[in-house]
Formats: sequence, C-alpha cells, structure tokens
Amino acid sequence: MSFWNKVKGQFVDVIEWLDDSNDTIVYRFERQGNEIKYGAQLTVRESQTAVFINEGQLADIFSPGRYQLTTQNMPILTTIKSWKHGFNSPFKAEVYFINTRIFYDNKWGTPNPVRVRDPELGSMGVNIRAFGSYSFRITEPAKFLMDVVGTDGHFTTDEISSKLRSLVIKQFTTALGSSQIPFLDLAANYELLSEEVKKRLLLDFDRYGVNITDFIVENVSVPENVQKILDQRNEMEIMGRDMAGNLDNYQKFKMGSAMEKAAESGGTASDAMSAGLGFAMANQFSQQQQQQPQQQQQFHQHQHQQSAPPPPPPMLQFHTYINGQQQGPFDMNALRQMAQSGQLTKDVLVWKDGMAGWTAAGQVPELTPVFGATPPPPPPPPPPGS
Repeated sequence: MSFWNKVKGQFVDVIEWLDDSNDTIVYRFERQGNEIKYGAQLTVRESQTAVFINEGQLADIFSPGRYQLTTQNMPILTTIKSWKHGFNSPFKAEVYFINTRIFYDNKWGTPNPVRVRDPELGSMGVNIRAFGSYSFRITEPAKFLMDVVGTDGHFTTDEISSKLRSLVIKQFTTALGSSQIPFLDLAANYELLSEEVKKRLLLDFDRYGVNITDFIVENVSVPENVQKILDQRNEMEIMGRDMAGNLDNYQKFKMGSAMEKAAESGGTASDAMSAGLGFAMANQFSQQQQQQPQQQQQFHQHQHQQSAPPPPPPMLQFHTYINGQQQGPFDMNALRQMAQSGQLTKDVLVWKDGMAGWTAAGQVPELTPVFGATPPPPPPPPPPGS
C-alpha cells in the first residue's frame, strides 16, 4: 500500500447509520479517530436527525436527506472552525444520529401503593396500585442530546425509562387526586383519566425535548383484602334487592323445597312441618324488620307534630274605597304609608273580612295606630292679672 492510499484510508467519506435495534434512541457514528473528509457523503434516513458536535459545542443539524459536506451546508461548523472560502481539508467532529420515531409500549406502574381519599371506601382513604403504558418520541434532538444524553455514544430507552416513569407516576397521582372520581367509577373513566395525565405530562416531557404521544391507564386496583370486602358488599346489595322485590315468593319456594327434601330423605311429616314453621318464622321476622323503620318514622313524625309551634296570627288587611274605586287589600304598613301621604284619611271607607259593611277608617279601632294618637286640646290660658 502506497503512502497516499494509507493516508486516504484515514479519512471518512461516508457517514450513515442503519438502526438494527428497537430501543436505540441516540447513536454516535464511530469514526475511530479518523478525520472526516471534506465533501464526504452524509445520509440521514427518515425518522433520523444527525447532529454535529465540535469539541463539546453544538454545531450543524441535518434532517432526513443526502448531503455532501461542504462549507455551504455546514455554516455553523464553518464559523467555529474559521474556515475560509474554498477550504477543503479533512476535519474532526462527532456525529450523533437521533432516532425520532415513536417508541411504543413503554410500561409504567406504581412501585408503592398510592393513598387516595374516597368517601365510599372510608374517610381515612385507601391504598391503590395502577399500571399502564405510554409512547414518546424525540421532537427536539439538540435539546435532548445536550440535556439528557451528553457524551453517551449508545443511548437506549432503558436509560431514560426510569426518569420518564417517575414523571408519569407523579402526574398520575396528582391527576387522580384532583379528578375526584370515586374508585368504584374509575373503570368507566380510564380514558378520561388517561387524557388528564397526558395533558399534565406534556410540559414535563417537553423540558427534555420529548413529546408524549400516547398514555394509557390499563388498571387501577385496591389490595386483595379490600377487594374481597367490596365483592361481599356488592353481593349483599344484589341479594337485598332481589329479596326485597320477591321476599314472599322466595320464602314460599324455600319452604316447599325444604319440605320436599325432607319427604325424599325419609323424614316424617313433623320434620317437614318443622322446616315449614322455621321458614314461616323467618318470614314473619323479616316482615317485622321491614315494618320497624316505618313505625319509627311515623313515631318521629307524630313527635314533630306535637312539638311544632302554633301558627302565627292572621295579618290584618283592609280594602279601601277611594274616588269611587275599590282597592286593596292593604296590610297595616301599607295603610300607614297611605295615611302619611294623605291618601288615606279618617273619612275614607274601609272594609275587611268579618265586617258587616264599609265603615269610615276613623271609626275602626284597629286603624287607630295608622293615624297616630290625637293629643287632647290644650288648657285654656290663665285669666289676666293672675
């Protein structure tokens, strides 16, 4: 090999990355200390972005396409290197390929139970666990490379999953608490809860140049012992509804079945009668239990009626006959205002329920306060010279 061929072998003239994995987010092109040839071919495939770094400083960024590296399409690197027009020497730079496709099916879950308050499950709250999945993609390669990846030459989803999961769990807990959705209604509101968590995560992920494309809540559960109690309560409620609607038929059916079994097993008539008597007593006890709340309610209503205060006395109201027109009825406050304005005088005819006929207002004792007390005539003046 000639000296010139050896020198040319140290130059990189083709830069590209063929992703053969499902979890690589960032890959640093391996030039193994070789310099990049001026005019080298750079190929950036779909769902890729190429970022050039010069001595730790961000330089040019290339979107999908095929490029010949010259000073014309490397303006930032040309400025950093202080290249003059027409410069064509090899150069050193680190090339990072960022995968911008969507990374699906990233799992999340609550490593520890999350305590939430739910009035249906007790005032002290209950511990719940949840899990699901989310998807994300890199939307700002330069920010992601500088703030998250650093100098890592092979950055995978595993290296960022723990960070993203912590953000997911934080926002899920916050969204669940603020939604105030009862636990028993959560299963019907997973989609609503998922959208709320995704909305909250957009700002958190954006700080790293990442966009969350999908978020799914797959399951929310309570501890096994709490779930058993809920199942038992549901069974009791269902049985209670069935028994309340068909209690008489249910008791008759059970009585007939018990008597038939007693006869088939060779029992005596007294055994069958005992079984029937037992169900009759149970039926009677059940009816008493149903009647007891009604009797208590009637007793409380009777007590309330006895302790209620007497009704207030009826309000005095009078009709007036002024200028040939009947008006009213007016209460005492309205009549007092009419008297003060001069509209109502003692000569105006008035009438109220119970009066035999129209009477002058000055002759009705109830209306005396309306006109005010009339002072007695003043005493005569003293005789002269006294």
